[in-house]
Amino acid sequence: MNKDAPAAQVVAMTDPPRPSSVRRPRNSAWPSPGALILTALVVIGVFAFPWLNPGYRALSFAVTTGITAIVLYGMAIPFGQAGIMSLGYAGLMGFGAYTAAILSRDFGLNMWEAMPFSALIAALAAGLFGLPSLRISGHHFAITTYVMCELLRIALINGGKFTGAATGLDLPPIGTVFGVKLDKLSNTYMLVAAFMFISMLAAYCIANSRYGRTLRSIRENEQLARSIGVNANMHKVGAFMVSGLFAGVGGDLQAYNFRHISPDLYGGATSLYFALMVMLGGPRTLFGPLAGAIIVTFLPEVMRIDPVDSRIAYGLALIAVVMLLPGGVIAAAGRFYQWAMRTLRGARASSADPGASWT
Repeated sequence: MNKDAPAAQVVAMTDPPRPSSVRRPRNSAWPSPGALILTALVVIGVFAFPWLNPGYRALSFAVTTGITAIVLYGMAIPFGQAGIMSLGYAGLMGFGAYTAAILSRDFGLNMWEAMPFSALIAALAAGLFGLPSLRISGHHFAITTYVMCELLRIALINGGKFTGAATGLDLPPIGTVFGVKLDKLSNTYMLVAAFMFISMLAAYCIANSRYGRTLRSIRENEQLARSIGVNANMHKVGAFMVSGLFAGVGGDLQAYNFRHISPDLYGGATSLYFALMVMLGGPRTLFGPLAGAIIVTFLPEVMRIDPVDSRIAYGLALIAVVMLLPGGVIAAAGRFYQWAMRTLRGARASSADPGASWT
Protein backbone atom coordinates (compact mmCIF):
# COMPACT_ATOMS: atom_id res chain seq x y z
CA MET A 1 0.00 0.00 0.00
CA ASN A 2 1.20 3.52 -0.73
CA LYS A 3 2.83 5.31 2.21
CA ASP A 4 0.52 8.25 1.61
CA ALA A 5 -2.60 6.19 2.22
CA PRO A 6 -2.74 6.64 6.01
CA ALA A 7 -2.82 10.39 5.53
CA ALA A 8 -6.30 10.01 4.07
CA GLN A 9 -7.60 9.14 7.50
CA VAL A 10 -6.28 12.37 9.00
CA VAL A 11 -9.43 14.30 8.18
CA ALA A 12 -11.71 11.66 6.67
CA MET A 13 -14.72 11.03 8.89
CA THR A 14 -15.39 7.69 7.24
CA ASP A 15 -13.23 4.80 6.12
CA PRO A 16 -12.02 5.30 2.55
CA PRO A 17 -13.84 3.06 0.06
CA ARG A 18 -11.77 0.09 -1.08
CA PRO A 19 -12.06 -2.28 -4.03
CA SER A 20 -14.00 -5.43 -3.26
CA SER A 21 -10.86 -7.47 -3.92
CA VAL A 22 -9.03 -5.80 -1.04
CA ARG A 23 -9.78 -7.34 2.32
CA ARG A 24 -10.12 -4.64 4.96
CA PRO A 25 -8.29 -5.25 8.24
CA ARG A 26 -10.47 -5.57 11.31
CA ASN A 27 -8.96 -2.44 12.86
CA SER A 28 -9.20 -0.25 9.75
CA ALA A 29 -11.88 1.90 11.34
CA TRP A 30 -9.33 3.22 13.78
CA PRO A 31 -7.57 6.43 12.72
CA SER A 32 -3.92 6.36 11.76
CA PRO A 33 -1.21 7.62 14.14
CA GLY A 34 -0.98 10.78 12.06
CA ALA A 35 -4.70 11.35 12.45
CA LEU A 36 -4.47 10.90 16.20
CA ILE A 37 -1.57 13.35 16.42
CA LEU A 38 -3.43 15.95 14.36
CA THR A 39 -6.56 15.49 16.46
CA ALA A 40 -4.54 15.87 19.66
CA LEU A 41 -3.01 19.10 18.34
CA VAL A 42 -6.45 20.46 17.48
CA VAL A 43 -7.78 19.56 20.93
CA ILE A 44 -4.80 21.21 22.64
CA GLY A 45 -5.10 24.29 20.44
CA VAL A 46 -8.81 24.69 21.13
CA PHE A 47 -8.48 24.34 24.89
CA ALA A 48 -5.41 26.60 24.97
CA PHE A 49 -7.20 29.43 23.14
CA PRO A 50 -8.37 31.32 26.28
CA TRP A 51 -4.78 31.50 27.56
CA LEU A 52 -3.80 33.53 24.50
CA ASN A 53 -5.77 36.47 25.91
CA PRO A 54 -7.97 36.78 22.80
CA GLY A 55 -10.24 39.43 24.29
CA TYR A 56 -13.89 39.22 25.27
CA ARG A 57 -15.26 39.71 21.76
CA ALA A 58 -13.08 37.02 20.17
CA LEU A 59 -13.84 34.61 23.01
CA SER A 60 -17.55 35.28 22.60
CA PHE A 61 -17.27 34.49 18.90
CA ALA A 62 -15.40 31.30 19.78
CA VAL A 63 -18.20 30.18 22.11
CA THR A 64 -20.75 30.80 19.36
CA THR A 65 -18.54 28.88 16.93
CA GLY A 66 -18.36 25.88 19.26
CA ILE A 67 -22.12 25.77 19.79
CA THR A 68 -22.69 26.04 16.05
CA ALA A 69 -20.18 23.24 15.40
CA ILE A 70 -22.18 20.93 17.69
CA VAL A 71 -25.23 21.42 15.46
CA LEU A 72 -23.13 21.01 12.31
CA TYR A 73 -21.72 17.66 13.44
CA GLY A 74 -25.28 16.45 13.80
CA MET A 75 -26.16 17.92 10.42
CA ALA A 76 -23.24 16.04 8.86
CA ILE A 77 -24.84 12.68 9.67
CA PRO A 78 -27.84 12.78 7.28
CA PHE A 79 -26.09 15.12 4.84
CA GLY A 80 -22.60 13.64 4.79
CA GLN A 81 -23.53 9.98 5.21
CA ALA A 82 -27.00 9.67 3.66
CA GLY A 83 -26.67 12.56 1.20
CA ILE A 84 -29.83 14.33 2.41
CA MET A 85 -29.59 18.11 2.77
CA SER A 86 -31.99 19.74 5.21
CA LEU A 87 -32.48 23.46 5.77
CA GLY A 88 -34.35 23.04 9.03
CA TYR A 89 -31.56 22.77 11.58
CA ALA A 90 -32.01 26.27 12.94
CA GLY A 91 -35.57 25.24 13.77
CA LEU A 92 -34.36 22.08 15.51
CA MET A 93 -31.93 24.17 17.50
CA GLY A 94 -34.85 26.42 18.36
CA PHE A 95 -36.80 23.45 19.72
CA GLY A 96 -33.91 22.71 22.07
CA ALA A 97 -33.46 26.33 23.12
CA TYR A 98 -37.14 27.03 23.78
CA THR A 99 -37.55 23.74 25.61
CA ALA A 100 -34.74 24.76 27.96
CA ALA A 101 -36.17 28.26 28.42
CA ILE A 102 -39.72 27.09 29.12
CA LEU A 103 -38.59 24.38 31.54
CA SER A 104 -36.46 26.94 33.35
CA ARG A 105 -39.31 29.44 33.58
CA ASP A 106 -42.14 27.08 34.49
CA PHE A 107 -40.38 24.31 36.44
CA GLY A 108 -37.12 25.86 37.60
CA LEU A 109 -34.90 23.35 35.78
CA ASN A 110 -31.27 24.33 35.26
CA MET A 111 -29.23 23.77 32.12
CA TRP A 112 -28.20 20.21 32.99
CA GLU A 113 -31.68 19.13 34.01
CA ALA A 114 -33.24 20.64 30.88
CA MET A 115 -30.64 19.31 28.43
CA PRO A 116 -32.06 15.75 28.08
CA PHE A 117 -35.51 17.18 27.41
CA SER A 118 -34.10 19.66 24.88
CA ALA A 119 -32.31 16.85 23.06
CA LEU A 120 -35.38 14.59 23.11
CA ILE A 121 -37.81 17.25 21.86
CA ALA A 122 -35.40 18.29 19.09
CA ALA A 123 -34.92 14.64 18.08
CA LEU A 124 -38.68 14.09 17.82
CA ALA A 125 -39.04 17.29 15.81
CA ALA A 126 -36.18 16.16 13.56
CA GLY A 127 -38.08 12.95 12.89
CA LEU A 128 -41.05 15.02 11.71
CA PHE A 129 -38.76 17.20 9.61
CA GLY A 130 -37.30 14.07 8.04
CA LEU A 131 -40.62 12.46 7.07
CA PRO A 132 -40.85 14.35 3.74
CA SER A 133 -37.56 12.69 2.72
CA LEU A 134 -39.54 9.46 2.30
CA ARG A 135 -41.42 11.00 -0.63
CA ILE A 136 -39.22 13.78 -2.01
CA SER A 137 -35.49 14.40 -2.29
CA GLY A 138 -32.89 16.88 -3.48
CA HIS A 139 -33.71 20.56 -3.57
CA HIS A 140 -37.43 19.82 -3.15
CA PHE A 141 -36.74 18.36 0.29
CA ALA A 142 -34.37 21.20 1.19
CA ILE A 143 -37.02 23.78 0.32
CA THR A 144 -39.64 21.85 2.29
CA THR A 145 -37.53 21.84 5.43
CA TYR A 146 -36.75 25.54 4.94
CA VAL A 147 -40.49 26.26 4.88
CA MET A 148 -41.01 24.14 8.00
CA CYS A 149 -38.30 26.14 9.75
CA GLU A 150 -39.98 29.41 8.80
CA LEU A 151 -43.34 28.09 10.00
CA LEU A 152 -41.77 27.34 13.36
CA ARG A 153 -40.41 30.89 13.57
CA ILE A 154 -43.87 32.30 12.82
CA ALA A 155 -45.42 30.00 15.42
CA LEU A 156 -42.94 31.22 18.04
CA ILE A 157 -43.74 34.84 17.20
CA ASN A 158 -47.45 34.16 17.63
CA GLY A 159 -47.06 31.98 20.70
CA GLY A 160 -48.06 34.70 23.12
CA LYS A 161 -46.84 34.44 26.70
CA PHE A 162 -45.93 30.77 26.28
CA THR A 163 -43.08 31.53 23.85
CA GLY A 164 -42.60 35.18 24.70
CA ALA A 165 -43.90 36.20 21.25
CA ALA A 166 -41.48 38.28 19.16
CA THR A 167 -39.62 39.45 22.26
CA GLY A 168 -38.56 35.95 23.27
CA LEU A 169 -37.63 34.49 26.64
CA ASP A 170 -34.97 35.16 29.26
CA LEU A 171 -32.92 32.55 31.09
CA PRO A 172 -30.87 32.53 34.31
CA PRO A 173 -27.07 32.09 34.33
CA ILE A 174 -25.67 28.62 33.70
CA GLY A 175 -24.54 28.31 37.32
CA THR A 176 -21.83 25.84 38.28
CA VAL A 177 -20.31 22.73 36.69
CA PHE A 178 -18.54 20.31 39.05
CA GLY A 179 -18.21 23.14 41.53
CA VAL A 180 -16.75 25.59 38.98
CA LYS A 181 -18.74 28.79 38.50
CA LEU A 182 -19.36 29.68 34.87
CA ASP A 183 -19.64 33.38 35.52
CA LYS A 184 -16.49 33.87 33.43
CA LEU A 185 -16.76 33.54 29.67
CA SER A 186 -13.53 31.52 29.58
CA ASN A 187 -15.16 28.83 31.74
CA THR A 188 -18.20 28.78 29.47
CA TYR A 189 -15.85 28.40 26.51
CA MET A 190 -14.24 25.34 28.11
CA LEU A 191 -17.66 23.76 28.66
CA VAL A 192 -18.74 24.39 25.08
CA ALA A 193 -15.41 23.09 23.74
CA ALA A 194 -15.86 19.87 25.71
CA PHE A 195 -19.35 19.36 24.28
CA MET A 196 -18.06 20.13 20.79
CA PHE A 197 -15.37 17.45 20.95
CA ILE A 198 -17.88 14.97 22.36
CA SER A 199 -20.09 15.75 19.36
CA MET A 200 -17.14 15.31 17.01
CA LEU A 201 -16.32 11.92 18.54
CA ALA A 202 -19.96 10.83 18.41
CA ALA A 203 -20.26 11.82 14.75
CA TYR A 204 -17.05 9.94 13.93
CA CYS A 205 -18.22 6.79 15.72
CA ILE A 206 -21.61 6.91 13.98
CA ALA A 207 -19.99 7.40 10.58
CA ASN A 208 -17.71 4.40 11.09
CA SER A 209 -20.39 2.15 12.56
CA ARG A 210 -22.54 -0.36 10.74
CA TYR A 211 -25.34 2.19 10.81
CA GLY A 212 -23.11 4.75 9.09
CA ARG A 213 -22.13 2.27 6.39
CA THR A 214 -25.82 1.52 5.81
CA LEU A 215 -26.54 5.23 5.39
CA ARG A 216 -23.75 5.48 2.81
CA SER A 217 -25.19 2.53 0.92
CA ILE A 218 -28.50 4.41 0.76
CA ARG A 219 -26.68 7.50 -0.47
CA GLU A 220 -24.87 5.60 -3.22
CA ASN A 221 -27.79 3.48 -4.46
CA GLU A 222 -31.02 3.46 -2.49
CA GLN A 223 -32.76 0.95 -4.74
CA LEU A 224 -29.90 -1.51 -4.44
CA ALA A 225 -29.85 -1.04 -0.67
CA ARG A 226 -33.58 -1.77 -0.51
CA SER A 227 -33.13 -4.86 -2.65
CA ILE A 228 -30.79 -6.42 -0.08
CA GLY A 229 -33.20 -5.79 2.78
CA VAL A 230 -32.22 -2.33 4.05
CA ASN A 231 -35.14 -0.40 5.52
CA ALA A 232 -34.20 2.89 3.89
CA ASN A 233 -37.15 4.81 5.33
CA MET A 234 -36.33 3.87 8.90
CA HIS A 235 -32.64 4.64 8.47
CA LYS A 236 -33.25 8.05 6.91
CA VAL A 237 -35.70 9.19 9.58
CA GLY A 238 -33.40 7.71 12.21
CA ALA A 239 -30.48 9.74 10.86
CA PHE A 240 -32.50 12.91 11.26
CA MET A 241 -33.53 12.00 14.79
CA VAL A 242 -29.91 11.35 15.77
CA SER A 243 -28.89 14.68 14.28
CA GLY A 244 -31.71 16.30 16.22
CA LEU A 245 -30.04 15.23 19.47
CA PHE A 246 -27.01 17.34 18.52
CA ALA A 247 -29.21 20.30 17.62
CA GLY A 248 -31.12 20.04 20.89
CA VAL A 249 -27.94 20.06 22.96
CA GLY A 250 -26.66 23.01 20.93
CA GLY A 251 -29.92 24.87 21.50
CA ASP A 252 -29.76 24.27 25.24
CA LEU A 253 -26.19 25.58 25.43
CA GLN A 254 -27.00 28.57 23.25
CA ALA A 255 -30.03 29.54 25.33
CA TYR A 256 -28.07 29.56 28.57
CA ASN A 257 -25.07 31.25 26.97
CA PHE A 258 -27.11 34.07 25.42
CA ARG A 259 -29.55 34.16 28.39
CA HIS A 260 -32.14 35.53 25.97
CA ILE A 261 -33.61 33.87 22.90
CA SER A 262 -36.03 35.13 20.26
CA PRO A 263 -37.72 33.58 17.19
CA ASP A 264 -35.47 35.35 14.68
CA LEU A 265 -32.50 33.30 15.89
CA TYR A 266 -34.09 30.13 14.54
CA GLY A 267 -35.47 31.08 11.14
CA GLY A 268 -34.61 29.92 7.66
CA ALA A 269 -31.80 32.45 7.25
CA THR A 270 -29.85 30.80 10.08
CA SER A 271 -30.40 27.40 8.47
CA LEU A 272 -28.87 28.73 5.26
CA TYR A 273 -25.79 29.80 7.23
CA PHE A 274 -25.58 26.31 8.72
CA ALA A 275 -25.74 24.78 5.23
CA LEU A 276 -22.99 27.10 4.03
CA MET A 277 -20.79 26.21 6.99
CA VAL A 278 -21.09 22.45 6.62
CA MET A 279 -20.61 22.56 2.84
CA LEU A 280 -17.67 24.94 3.12
CA GLY A 281 -15.86 22.82 5.69
CA GLY A 282 -16.95 19.46 4.32
CA PRO A 283 -19.70 17.18 5.71
CA ARG A 284 -17.67 13.97 5.31
CA THR A 285 -14.50 15.04 7.07
CA LEU A 286 -13.70 15.00 10.76
CA PHE A 287 -12.77 18.67 11.05
CA GLY A 288 -15.01 19.95 8.26
CA PRO A 289 -17.96 21.18 10.38
CA LEU A 290 -15.59 22.88 12.83
CA ALA A 291 -13.63 24.53 10.02
CA GLY A 292 -16.81 25.75 8.35
CA ALA A 293 -18.10 27.24 11.60
CA ILE A 294 -14.78 29.01 12.23
CA ILE A 295 -14.54 30.44 8.72
CA VAL A 296 -18.10 31.77 8.51
CA THR A 297 -18.12 33.11 12.08
CA PHE A 298 -14.68 34.71 12.26
CA LEU A 299 -13.92 35.76 8.68
CA PRO A 300 -16.25 38.81 8.57
CA GLU A 301 -14.89 39.94 11.94
CA VAL A 302 -11.25 39.53 10.93
CA MET A 303 -11.72 41.21 7.55
CA ARG A 304 -14.09 43.89 8.93
CA ILE A 305 -16.71 43.06 6.31
CA ASP A 306 -20.05 44.86 6.44
CA PRO A 307 -22.95 42.49 7.30
CA VAL A 308 -24.63 43.13 3.95
CA ASP A 309 -21.38 42.59 2.06
CA SER A 310 -20.72 39.44 4.06
CA ARG A 311 -23.95 37.88 2.79
CA ILE A 312 -22.82 38.54 -0.76
CA ALA A 313 -19.43 37.04 0.05
CA TYR A 314 -21.11 33.98 1.58
CA GLY A 315 -23.19 33.48 -1.55
CA LEU A 316 -20.14 33.68 -3.77
CA ALA A 317 -18.26 31.34 -1.44
CA LEU A 318 -21.08 28.80 -1.59
CA ILE A 319 -21.06 28.87 -5.40
CA ALA A 320 -17.27 28.49 -5.43
CA VAL A 321 -17.37 25.55 -3.01
CA VAL A 322 -20.08 23.73 -4.95
CA MET A 323 -18.24 24.19 -8.26
CA LEU A 324 -14.58 23.92 -7.23
CA LEU A 325 -14.45 22.21 -3.82
CA PRO A 326 -17.44 19.85 -3.62
CA GLY A 327 -15.89 18.03 -0.67
CA GLY A 328 -15.14 21.20 1.30
CA VAL A 329 -11.92 22.99 2.16
CA ILE A 330 -10.67 20.29 4.54
CA ALA A 331 -11.01 17.60 1.88
CA ALA A 332 -9.26 19.90 -0.61
CA ALA A 333 -6.45 20.45 1.89
CA GLY A 334 -6.15 16.69 2.27
CA ARG A 335 -5.88 16.16 -1.46
CA PHE A 336 -3.24 18.87 -1.68
CA TYR A 337 -1.30 17.21 1.14
CA GLN A 338 -1.36 13.86 -0.65
CA TRP A 339 -0.26 15.47 -3.90
CA ALA A 340 2.58 17.30 -2.13
CA MET A 341 3.77 14.11 -0.43
CA ARG A 342 3.73 12.16 -3.70
CA THR A 343 5.62 14.97 -5.41
CA LEU A 344 8.25 15.26 -2.69
CA ARG A 345 8.79 11.52 -2.53
CA GLY A 346 8.80 11.12 -6.27
CA ALA A 347 6.00 8.60 -6.18
CA ARG A 348 4.55 7.56 -9.49
CA ALA A 349 0.91 8.51 -10.05
CA SER A 350 0.10 4.90 -10.93
CA SER A 351 1.20 3.74 -7.49
CA ALA A 352 -1.42 5.81 -5.64
CA ASP A 353 -3.65 3.81 -3.32
CA PRO A 354 -7.08 3.54 -5.00
CA GLY A 355 -8.70 3.53 -1.57
CA ALA A 356 -7.32 6.89 -0.49
CA SER A 357 -10.50 8.82 -1.22
CA TRP A 358 -11.40 12.12 0.39
CA THR A 359 -14.99 12.04 -0.71
